[in-house]
Amino acid sequence: MEVSGYADYLTEADLRAVARAVGLSEASVSGLAGDPLAVEGLLADPRVFEAVFGPSADGHGLVFVSPFLAFGVAVHRAVADLAAMDYLPERSGLRQRVPVFDTPELRDFLGSAARRLFLAELLASFTRVASGRYRLAGGRPRTRRFSELDPVRLAGLIEVSPEESRPGLYRRLGDVSLFLAGVFPDYSAMHAFGPVDVSRLLRAARVPVGERDELSVAPALDLLEYLGARWYRAALATAPVRTERLDVVGEVAERFRQARRVLNHLADRYLVGSGTDGWLPQPGTS
Repeated sequence: MEVSGYADYLTEADLRAVARAVGLSEASVSGLAGDPLAVEGLLADPRVFEAVFGPSADGHGLVFVSPFLAFGVAVHRAVADLAAMDYLPERSGLRQRVPVFDTPELRDFLGSAARRLFLAELLASFTRVASGRYRLAGGRPRTRRFSELDPVRLAGLIEVSPEESRPGLYRRLGDVSLFLAGVFPDYSAMHAFGPVDVSRLLRAARVPVGERDELSVAPALDLLEYLGARWYRAALATAPVRTERLDVVGEVAERFRQARRVLNHLADRYLVGSGTDGWLPQPGTS
């Protein structure tokens, strides 16, 4: 899969900032938009990382680039990080970490241009979170709230959505599972789903009855991993047309834990406590 998707998101200001960081002329900016390989190479350039995240930005550099550019740069920076690391910390409990020597698998995950783009798109998609109300059919008139940051409420839309809308809904449920487990794992552990919420999620995901007892007591991150991969597979299975980007969703479904671990690293090092905080919504605030 080509990485031309970057051109769909990067603004002219982004391209100018990237060009300026590496010393390219203003005249070269127009050509970058039509050269996806050159764009991705620049996202991995250490000079671009320093311009966006480094101390030379003085906390103001992020103001002049789009969220997508910052997330794309962070994802590419993770490739360089993991090349020099033997292990990454893994959460064994609330605010507890143990080393896990799985960086070869994570490097392999990020070895795909399509999967790198997937992660940048995922993060950028949560800079704006949809929420609202929907009406329940039958009986007395009732409404329920939904939010893209609340998988329980979002899953409630399945029962009232037409068949043609469900692939997109399944995809978004996979996205929010990965986002919460990857970017806000401590929040997910602290605010673990209650028994009623877990039951609703397992029913909405059509988890076989024989598997529900074990999952109902699983740690929050394990549950999100299981459900997220299942939602992505459902999106793939119900989509009327297979596309290259949807194929990547299928890849992430099979490598969900690796995607989550990469996002944990990005969140710990670049996303939480940095200038990107204002772009990413906090769970529980929608």
